[in-house]
Amino acid sequence: MRRFLSSIILLPLSGFVVFATSLPPEPDQRLAHDIYKEIVDIPSGFTTGATTPVAQAVAARLRAAGFPESDIFVGGAIPRKMNLVARYHGDGKRKPLLLLAHTDVVEAKREDWSPEFDPFKFTEKDGYYYGRGTADDKAQVAVWVETLIRFKREGFKPDRDIILALTANEEGGGPYNGVKWLLANKRQLIDADFALNEGGKGELDDGKPVANEIQVSEKSYINFRFEVHNKGGHSSQPVPDNAIYHLAGALTRLAGFGFPLKTNEVTRAYFTEIAKLQKGPMAADLAAAAQGSQDAMQRVAAASPAWNSMLRTTCVATMLEGGHAQNALPQLAAANVNCRILPEDSLEYVTSTLKKVVNDDQVSIRTVGEVELAASSPMRQDILKAVNRITDTMWPGVIVVPEMSTGATDGKYLRAAGIPTYGVQGFFVERNDNRSHGRDERMRAQSFYEGQAFLYELVKSLAE
Repeated sequence: MRRFLSSIILLPLSGFVVFATSLPPEPDQRLAHDIYKEIVDIPSGFTTGATTPVAQAVAARLRAAGFPESDIFVGGAIPRKMNLVARYHGDGKRKPLLLLAHTDVVEAKREDWSPEFDPFKFTEKDGYYYGRGTADDKAQVAVWVETLIRFKREGFKPDRDIILALTANEEGGGPYNGVKWLLANKRQLIDADFALNEGGKGELDDGKPVANEIQVSEKSYINFRFEVHNKGGHSSQPVPDNAIYHLAGALTRLAGFGFPLKTNEVTRAYFTEIAKLQKGPMAADLAAAAQGSQDAMQRVAAASPAWNSMLRTTCVATMLEGGHAQNALPQLAAANVNCRILPEDSLEYVTSTLKKVVNDDQVSIRTVGEVELAASSPMRQDILKAVNRITDTMWPGVIVVPEMSTGATDGKYLRAAGIPTYGVQGFFVERNDNRSHGRDERMRAQSFYEGQAFLYELVKSLAE
């Protein structure tokens, strides 16, 4: 029978003290810490760095832990962008469980960070771990690796294989994205009943854990190009038919438009649960929005850009170009419009809606780059019950909140390929101090070790 520590313990870790109520044994904490430090110290920025050294470092640790070479795969689209896939064998009674995390990180410049921190150097200070990737996503990489090594040492016999996939270019996307490459070239290595990934998070309110979020779906990310061509001419003889004016009118109409407000299975559950954390009229509005009240949705959307984005598809202009000379009428005016599309909205619906809003035949509208829509994962009760049970054991009174991410993760590729994916981590972050992608990215040490305990228990529960 698995158990959690129920008393307050103090563990000295590299010069500071961590207080926790539910932590793994100290040797397992130390191993996770060492893996974490090793991979954060590897610069794997998606343009200037490489993920291959991370994959090779993890492969070496798995070999040292007794994983046979036949169960470790390192490969990818190009030499710098290698992925790692490792398999821990069960008895095969059920389809495998996939553990996903990405090893690339957002770029960071030394001069943009505080003087005491190098973004590509793991630094421990005042109960926090600093460095690019400490939050997104190398904490989960380290925990997944340590969990498999611990299973190996303990002789755990799951009733399904457990697959670990550490992949490239989640942040950069494009042709070198590791999940897309594996699905296209090595599908058999990662085919699974479902996957656990990043995307969920724990919320702290002034140091107190209040909610543990599980990502069940996410909005799709699609860029549209609005473009107007014109014959141009000399600026001394202007005419009404101006490419810039056509584009400006289109964007003005877009700015005044909002896609319909609505909920789906996941966002209904989200607003129902998040209402429990609010006080005053907003609590009632959130609960009513979950029940489909348009008036309540309007107030909720107006109260928060995040809630607004959860209630509708959104499209916003992000880049402009136009004209070729100061003294010439423009022959081209164009804009990039970035859309975040609800899982239930089709590309055809969004495209036709934009054309109706623009209402100008001279403005062409087309998609740019990758177009891949994915439905929500099902609200699987076995997964939700396990997350609820372990959350309640570790953090009594903390609610579990199913969520739809308004950003993007690699989960979209798996969902599109028929592998349901759930973002869950158990790393708790202060509501107003999420530094992923930003200056002085960090992870609270206590949150890291509690997340390590949480994910170990969750994987074991779902695999036995």
